[in-house]
Order: sequence, then structure tokens, then C-alpha cells
Amino acid sequence: MKLYSIILSICFLLIISACSLPSEKPNDMNNEVEDFSFTNQENATFGLSDLENKVWIADFIFTNCTTVCPGMTYNMAQLQIKMKEAGIDAEIVSFSVDPNVDTPEVLKDYVSKFGADFSNWHLLTGYSDEMIQNFAKTSFMTIVQQDANSDQVIHGTAFYLVDQKGTVLTKYDGNNPDFEQILKDIKSIQ
Repeated sequence: MKLYSIILSICFLLIISACSLPSEKPNDMNNEVEDFSFTNQENATFGLSDLENKVWIADFIFTNCTTVCPGMTYNMAQLQIKMKEAGIDAEIVSFSVDPNVDTPEVLKDYVSKFGADFSNWHLLTGYSDEMIQNFAKTSFMTIVQQDANSDQVIHGTAFYLVDQKGTVLTKYDGNNPDFEQILKDIKSIQ
């Protein structure tokens, strides 16, 4: 009987200690974002230094997109609402993959239609096609490529979680994001 009590006590302690373990932090990408300085929706310079010591979610979109971007932008707007409701302080950064069309004004107008709050959502442009192609590949391991047969741009559809040091930790499906997982992952690194 005494042995049974000891075993039961050990099991109870193991269960309690497991509950108090810190949540697992995502880190399946572990890729450093290269330094950048672009133009935001307010026509001001915005770069990696503005995101220092901040957690952020990034994506790649363009305003003339006829396929995935409206849904991704809607989902990002929903994520922004859910972050506020959960009291999560994180930034959102959307990089235009069509900088020749997407001026700061065009980007701001586009995302405004989705109810964006610009206090923590930064829409970036002001670079060449070649620059964003290289930046996306090097920093986020994703494709950005002009479609030779149309005015569309081929690009990845992920949302990326970036930590306070500018390291891309993981990515999520931007077309069908698991909001609860994203919120959990953000909390795990704050």
C-alpha cells in the first residue's frame, strides 16, 4: 500500500511539473532577415531597425492580385483583430511583390478596404522587382517571380513569424491560417 502511494505521488508530481513547462517555441525555419530599409504606406522610411526587439508577422502581397492576395489580406486583418482581443503586442509587415504598381498610397487604400489598423501594420514598397525577389528568397526562403504571360506576380502565400532578433521562426498557411496556433506561438516568444 505504501509503494502504491509513493508511485501515485510521483505520477502526480510529474503531471504537475509537465503543466508548468514553458510552451514549445516554434523554430522550424531559423532564417535571419537581411537588413532592409523600404518605404511604408505613409511614404516614410521603415526598416528592420524599426522592428528591433519586436515580434512580427510578415507576408508578401500585391494590390493587383486576382487570386490569393485578397483572401490573405482579409486573413491578416482578422489576425490583427484577434491579436488585439488577446492583448498581444506584435507588428504586421506586408511586403509588396509588385513595387512598380504598389505605391504607398495604393497600398494604404487597398488594405484600408479590409479594415486595417495602421498603428502596427506596415505596408512596404519602394524597391525594384529584382530586390524583392532576392529579399524574399534570402530572408524568407520563398519565391517572388513576375508571370511572363500576365501582369500577375507568382509568390508564396505564407504568413511568417519573426522574433525580436529578426529571425524567421516558422510559417503558416496564409490562405487558411490557424489563428489559435499563431497566437500561441507569438505568446511563446514574447
